[in-house]
Amino acid sequence: MHPTAVKLSERLSDQGLEVTVTMASASTRTAGQAAQALGCEVGQIVKSLVFLRDDEPVMVLCAGDRLVATARLGLQPASADQARAATGFAIGGIPPLGHDRALATVVDESLRRFATVWCAAGTPQAVFEVTVEALLEAIPDASVQDVSA
Repeated sequence: MHPTAVKLSERLSDQGLEVTVTMASASTRTAGQAAQALGCEVGQIVKSLVFLRDDEPVMVLCAGDRLVATARLGLQPASADQARAATGFAIGGIPPLGHDRALATVVDESLRRFATVWCAAGTPQAVFEVTVEALLEAIPDASVQDVSA
């Protein structure tokens, strides 16, 4: 397993979230690619997106079949460098938690449509499946709301 995925798995375990990180057979860089590689619905793919609000990074966990209403939520997209600086991971492999520092997190309420979802695990091919409720429990300060455009 890639060292970055191992590091993330250890961080998640330290946060009380036990998952099995697997390597997809194809790229999971986009939600569509991930759903195809994993054989699931696009909505089950959690897009871990970094935005800025008043120059502070905000993590938005959005269902793969939704777009984030940036203007309504007062968010500006972060650059690739800003996302990496905020999370410690490159775009395409940013996990929903386990970042280098704690981030304000907003979770798309539409993820509750599914029993389980798939998340990036640090690299474009490393992923993990988790129940939505376990993911929410692991991010106790997250705001669960409608993020859709």
